[in-house]
Amino acid sequence: MLEDKNQPKTQLENLGEFGLIEHLTKNIEITQESTIKSIGDDAAVLDFGTKKAVVSTDLLVEGVHFDLAYMPLKHLGYKAVVANVSDICAMNATPTQITISIAVSNRFPLEAIEELYEGMKLAAKIYNVDIIGGDTTSSQKGLIISITAIGEANLDDIVYRNGAQQNDLLVVTGDVGAAYMGLQVLEREKQVFQVNPNNQPDLEPYSYLIERQLKPEARKDIKELLEKLEVKPTSMIDISDGLSSEIIHLCKQSNVGCNLFEEKIPADPQLINVCEEFNIDITTVALNGGEDYELLFTIKMEDFDKIKANPNFTVIGHMTEAKEGMHLITRANTKIALKARGWNALSE
Repeated sequence: MLEDKNQPKTQLENLGEFGLIEHLTKNIEITQESTIKSIGDDAAVLDFGTKKAVVSTDLLVEGVHFDLAYMPLKHLGYKAVVANVSDICAMNATPTQITISIAVSNRFPLEAIEELYEGMKLAAKIYNVDIIGGDTTSSQKGLIISITAIGEANLDDIVYRNGAQQNDLLVVTGDVGAAYMGLQVLEREKQVFQVNPNNQPDLEPYSYLIERQLKPEARKDIKELLEKLEVKPTSMIDISDGLSSEIIHLCKQSNVGCNLFEEKIPADPQLINVCEEFNIDITTVALNGGEDYELLFTIKMEDFDKIKANPNFTVIGHMTEAKEGMHLITRANTKIALKARGWNALSE
């Protein structure tokens, strides 16, 4: 149903902080057995029994991490949750709860914040995580979102970044680079719109790329899939800041080197076509684009036969001695040093 643009909006100051929290959280359902107490007290109470808890937090700032010119608030809420769930998945753990904090300026009416929370609640339902608390306050700088994700795992199942060994295989889930090119398409269309507001863009040829940017999904399925294959990664990280940056993180923390093979990097056909249209090198996009939220991990060489036929996984390289360094092996069989040119929120 189309929104009535003439319908008066509800000013947040009419509700106050506690009224807003009560309004946004009154219909939140709790599904996790480990959630003993959620919203409504000074702190949530969780019971993980013999399980270990893993916790990750993330901050999203308007104008730095997202642009509301093309990011619908419902999509933004969904993506904010996914980004945090992905961090828990990268520990080979199961996400169970999240807290949500927002700072919001008075240019947002209640209905806008409801849209944001609708996306958050949808993601929480899909990923089976409970919303158990958070905070709200005012902002002089637009919208700021902070989400903390909590997960559980058996101690023996947790995978860190520092466990990769020489000769381990480097594996990635899904494909990479699409989210970055989705952002480039949206930025281009924003520029066109600013020149001619009557111009209606045809985004159909870019649907996959735009979905990867506006509504990404975390790979919660990978933990169970690897368990069924009887494979435990030796190290793992999610791809939020770009493939090259994440490989460098694994190598440095594990004290190993790496050979990454250009011809093995998985790319969606739509990405290949749009890179040609934009005259951008696809390998550069795959290496340096971020926000794919795929998982990058290493496995022992003897586990290769267990994963080789699975369409979720692509072996893209192997780990070497640290002294050999971190390199991209090009299609022309030349070695290029890997550089961390991915997302940097502190760059100008």
